Amino acid sequence: MQKLTPFFWMHGQAEQACQFYTSLFDDASYTVEMPGPDGGAFIVSFTLQGQKYVFMNSTDVYTLSPAFSLQIDCDDQAEVDRIWEAMMDGGTPMACGWITDRFGLTWQVIPMQFFELLNSGTPAQSMAVMTAMQTMIKFDVSGLQAAFDGAA
Repeated sequence: MQKLTPFFWMHGQAEQACQFYTSLFDDASYTVEMPGPDGGAFIVSFTLQGQKYVFMNSTDVYTLSPAFSLQIDCDDQAEVDRIWEAMMDGGTPMACGWITDRFGLTWQVIPMQFFELLNSGTPAQSMAVMTAMQTMIKFDVSGLQAAFDGAA
């Protein structure tokens, strides 16, 4: 049983956000937990990769910020590209693989190869990978690999 569940205030788009997020991942689902007075969703729960989240439709008293983000560990460049492209529909890219989607939630879309390269090789190769990453908006696995190989 999951004891900790991230709970977010959304601005009238909780169900639309859940529909979008669950479309991006296998084994994802959402449920309207409580309808609102207008008949739409007030509280919606959803599960991504076994992790439960809850959204509540509310006013804009509180807003989401990049100070809290969700990290997606992608298997390869193709998965980075697929998720990034979907998030770019109304989203705002940031540096180093971060993107704020159209609902205001910030994500880090990171290929597993980044961590693999960062934690293998020499300190110079790790530094080259970090330096390359810092110049990227969306992660580019071939660029990371080139930086790693060039520092060998």
